[in-house]
Amino acid sequence: MSNIHEYFTIALKHYGGTFKFTGPLFTNINFFLTSDPMNVHHITSKNFVNYDKGSEFHEIFEVLGNGILNSDYDIWKRQRDILQSLFKQNILENFVTKSIHKKLDGSLLPLLNDVSKSETIMDLEDIFQRFTFDNICTIVLAFDPNCLPNKFTEFQEVAVEKAFNKMEDAILYRHFVPRPLWKLQKWLRIGSEKHSMVSQQIIDKFLHECISTKFDEEQSRVINCTQEDEPNFNMLKALAEESGMEQIDYKFLRDTAINLLTAGRDTISAGLSWFFWLVSTHPKVEIKILEEIKANFNANEEDWLISEVKNLNKLVYLHGAICEALRLFPPVPFEHKCAIKSDILPSGDCIGPNTMIYYSLYSMGRMEQIWGKDCLEFKPERWISEKRSNIQIPSYKFIAFNAGPRSCLGKNLSFIQMKIVAIALLWNFHFQVVEGHSVCPTVSVILHMKHGLKVHVTKRSN
Repeated sequence: MSNIHEYFTIALKHYGGTFKFTGPLFTNINFFLTSDPMNVHHITSKNFVNYDKGSEFHEIFEVLGNGILNSDYDIWKRQRDILQSLFKQNILENFVTKSIHKKLDGSLLPLLNDVSKSETIMDLEDIFQRFTFDNICTIVLAFDPNCLPNKFTEFQEVAVEKAFNKMEDAILYRHFVPRPLWKLQKWLRIGSEKHSMVSQQIIDKFLHECISTKFDEEQSRVINCTQEDEPNFNMLKALAEESGMEQIDYKFLRDTAINLLTAGRDTISAGLSWFFWLVSTHPKVEIKILEEIKANFNANEEDWLISEVKNLNKLVYLHGAICEALRLFPPVPFEHKCAIKSDILPSGDCIGPNTMIYYSLYSMGRMEQIWGKDCLEFKPERWISEKRSNIQIPSYKFIAFNAGPRSCLGKNLSFIQMKIVAIALLWNFHFQVVEGHSVCPTVSVILHMKHGLKVHVTKRSN
């Protein structure tokens, strides 16, 4: 368990990319594990209708309710149609861009400037988790919980932000502990299940207050608004309109909101953490990214980044570096599905009905047959063609955003947010990992760092 991602990677290489894992007697822990891209393509696309989340997945992730990450069949399709329509709107992309710039200018950049002056060691992963939580709450709930201050001395814990971390621990525990055991703990309200219930209560209270308050404010604004009022994007209201609900469905909004918060907080913060660690330990990559920024942005102008955000697509090398970080350290290290009917995988393995199948995104990024003998190297160049454009890798090979009908709807917005943060931080600051600090993955459903990312921050003179 302490090194499970590497253990499964070694086992998958030994068994040729797919093997059956059988747990101890009476535990009912039996599943197939694969890193074979053809198997993944089969499961996620070619025979998609035969593989769903399954009842066990729903139980493990019950905190997500009937949201898009935790649903199947008609409920999943309805959720996806609603969100897909929403994500296609330019107003959402503009709102996300403005929101992240506001948080950068108001909190993250002043905080890093304060840290650089005081020469304090800081945990960059914790900073990113706070930053992305504030940002996704602002986008989805139109409420900023202000987890990230603009001064190092003003740090304080925010209960709901910590509750999300504890929920992740409980979810992972349910994956590897026999179901009767964790269900007994839940019934007795002991162990990790007790912490899980407390965390869920904190999260549910937070969401209910945000949803109720926002709709009360919206009704008041509609009644009292004038033509001079500047229109602002309201995702909750947009979700209600897209779903066609005549009355507020708190369960639908709560489930949709928590799924969006989970996806928008943890995946981006983890991706940023691994990206900055890799860049800080590869100076040549950092130099190339800075040269590319200088060539495509006029950093001497006020608000240069937001005024020239259209130039993000020109940053070919930065895009390659982010993809490379996501390849080696995918924020979601594994996914699992359940077979409805018996099936034969392209690898020749026979799958029985109700069989759990895990595909390891972490292991897939470390397979020579997919990426070559240099698969363990951080090499942004592998994403760049001879014509200096980004190479498009099939999603069943570069699986960080999943593949097939369940591929991530927020992929484009994720890249926009990561690029804006990378440009703003790398242009203004240099990050150096504290000597002797150990950086390795933690055992979690999200690929966080076991000991955080402790760094020295130095103001850059451009």
